[in-house]
Amino acid sequence: MNKVGFMLNESLAVAPGRDDDKFIDLERLLAIAVRQAKVVTICAAIGVLLGIIYLRTTPPMYSASTRILLDEGLNKIVDEVSATPINMQTDAAILSQIEILKSTRLALAVVDKERLTENEQFMQPQPSMLRRIVGTIRSVLGVFRSTSTGGTSEGGPDPDSLRNYAAYLLQRDLWVERVGRSYVINLAYQAPDPVLAQRITQAYASAYLSDQLDANFDATERTTLWLQGRLQELESKSKAAALAAEQFRAEKGLTAARGELISEQQLSDLNSQLIIAQADAARARAKYQQFQEILDSGPEKAVESAAITADQPGDSVIGKLKARYLGVTKREREITGAFGADHQQAVALRREQADIKRQMFQELQQLTSNYRNEYEVARSRETSLRDNVEVLSGKTSSASQSMVQLRELEQKATALSTLYQSFLARYQEAAQQRSFPITKVRVISEASLPKTPYSPRAPVVLALSLVLGLFMGAGFGALNEFRERFFRLGEDVRSELGMKFLGYLPIFGSSRRRKYGGEAGDFMLTGHRRTAIDAPASSFAETLRNAKIASDVVLQGVGCKVIGVVSVLPGEGKSTVAANFAGLLAANGARTLLIDGDLRNPTLSRSMPVPAQHGLIDAIVGKQPWQSLLKIDRETRLAMMPAVVHSHFAHTSELLASRGMKSFIDAAHKIFDYIVVDLPPLGPVVDAKAFEPLADGFILVAEWGATPRALVRSTLQSEPQIAAKVLGVVLNKADYKRLSRYGSFGSSERFLDKYSSYYLDHPRSSKRFPRFLRACGKVLRVLGSGVAALGKRLLSRRKKELEPEE
Repeated sequence: MNKVGFMLNESLAVAPGRDDDKFIDLERLLAIAVRQAKVVTICAAIGVLLGIIYLRTTPPMYSASTRILLDEGLNKIVDEVSATPINMQTDAAILSQIEILKSTRLALAVVDKERLTENEQFMQPQPSMLRRIVGTIRSVLGVFRSTSTGGTSEGGPDPDSLRNYAAYLLQRDLWVERVGRSYVINLAYQAPDPVLAQRITQAYASAYLSDQLDANFDATERTTLWLQGRLQELESKSKAAALAAEQFRAEKGLTAARGELISEQQLSDLNSQLIIAQADAARARAKYQQFQEILDSGPEKAVESAAITADQPGDSVIGKLKARYLGVTKREREITGAFGADHQQAVALRREQADIKRQMFQELQQLTSNYRNEYEVARSRETSLRDNVEVLSGKTSSASQSMVQLRELEQKATALSTLYQSFLARYQEAAQQRSFPITKVRVISEASLPKTPYSPRAPVVLALSLVLGLFMGAGFGALNEFRERFFRLGEDVRSELGMKFLGYLPIFGSSRRRKYGGEAGDFMLTGHRRTAIDAPASSFAETLRNAKIASDVVLQGVGCKVIGVVSVLPGEGKSTVAANFAGLLAANGARTLLIDGDLRNPTLSRSMPVPAQHGLIDAIVGKQPWQSLLKIDRETRLAMMPAVVHSHFAHTSELLASRGMKSFIDAAHKIFDYIVVDLPPLGPVVDAKAFEPLADGFILVAEWGATPRALVRSTLQSEPQIAAKVLGVVLNKADYKRLSRYGSFGSSERFLDKYSSYYLDHPRSSKRFPRFLRACGKVLRVLGSGVAALGKRLLSRRKKELEPEE
């Protein structure tokens, strides 16, 4: 049953939200601005009014200014003499000079020079309204302690306290800043008297220049005195350090030649000789070992070895023997080859070879003995030199340790001497600088007499007041929008609940009741409950027709449609909607039954011209036939079942879910086309939930701008059976004058004025002057009253002038 209706109602848990894909919704922002335009305008007007009050209550202030240049070129002479000139062209130096100008010491100097403690106009200035308010608040909170009275005694105010208070006033109204990125400082002072402002500004510049001169002189004087005492101390320490170094040199015998100690020079020479001796010993040993190996190989191999002549000159004995041996060997081979080995000459040549071999071996033995002697001599010389180097190295090490101490003493003496010379030069420079009365600052713009007040500036104050008022209005408007948690548009219903939006029902004022002239069994809808009947061409009736179409489409195929009208909170107008909906159905010719099912608060039954004695409860329990309990509207033939409750009845939900109620509804199905049931709200009681199995659909009524969206959403989430049968949502008590402000520029709410030509019975369709003409009329009335009042004043003044004097 009602499958089409169930398909149309989407799940609340997946209800579509607003389109948040856009980073900035300009249309929404513009709509918010239009809605909050009144708040913003009022706040802007308040801001401008406060600005006018400020201008009227604030005394004018005059500002005189002078400019001071931090000029490094003015002190070139001093910088040429000074070894460490001060760099004034740094941000830190400029900021330091600004702080000097703001200092209390300089302010006290100006107070004393201009005798400001005796100036009543300066000591007791007229405060502005803003300062008076701030002072009052501070005094009330107990935070502010007045410094104007200072310490008091029996003889009058304390002079020191007066000077300090005057310096406080000076510093409060003094303005010092750097001009851009230049080396110029702008100094300005504000005062209610232009002459006083000029005097104080000039006095400040003069005091600053004097302070710079005094600071330079004092610093130079203190430096000179300190350097004088320091020089004496450094001189004595330098002499003592030099004397200690010479005494230590003499004690240790640390004599030097060509910048080195004698022991170091001797050690260097011995090391050179040792290196040469080591090379000679290695060479002699190599020759000795070579010839010894030749001898050890035997006479035959020794004679044949080529090494015997490698290190010998060509004219040596062994060389000659070697050449002779080779010649004999060659001749012997030739004879043997020609005549045979037994030839007499061959035998003689072989004996000569043996004799030459013997002589060569003897010569090799003699050479080997000579090389051994050379090796022994070289090794002895190397050993002797190494022993001498070790002995001299010990002496040099001891002397080096002493030289370290000596160098330390010499460095100390040199440092003290250098420091003494530097301090002596600085002392002479400082003594010279005392005679240069030059500062690195100069005034490049003298303070002139101000002609016009510096503050308050009317255009600036009014513009700032307007801007602050606009910001305040924007803040209040944003707060109002942030607090907006109610249903305003049909889009809110679709996005928050995922349900069909049926339309708006406008809010009406009081209406006249029709005089009832029917019989006892009849009744007549009165007041707002018959708006759809009396104004069938109104937007009110059109919304209810939309609800009828929705019920016919969703409940298509259902013979008799049981439609419950519910709300979440009491007082949202569900009874009025139920009565008008039923009246509209009956006026269209449908057989309609209106049941007052709100047994806790039967509003429909109480509004009947003739109170009923019996009603729904009697029909449910079967005390009387239900047909006899119906009340019939003679004009529309609408049948109504009143709810007559004679005493407090707590179990109303059980009654609405009982078999008697089901029997009554089943019997009414056979007679009527529509059964409209006014049910209690969903929030406080469960009666509507109990009646849900008997209903085919529900119309949910929410009050425009009063019912919280979150409450409706959570209530329907907790009642999914009712939510599934909701045919649509009606926003009741809509303010059509404000409704268009909440719609976007393409929404239907923006075109309500154009729709009014079709709503012939709509209050907005009545002939009225356009808004512009109404505004013009108000302006003309205000101007007319103003002109009339001015005329009366002029006339009364003229009469007084014409009256004869006494």
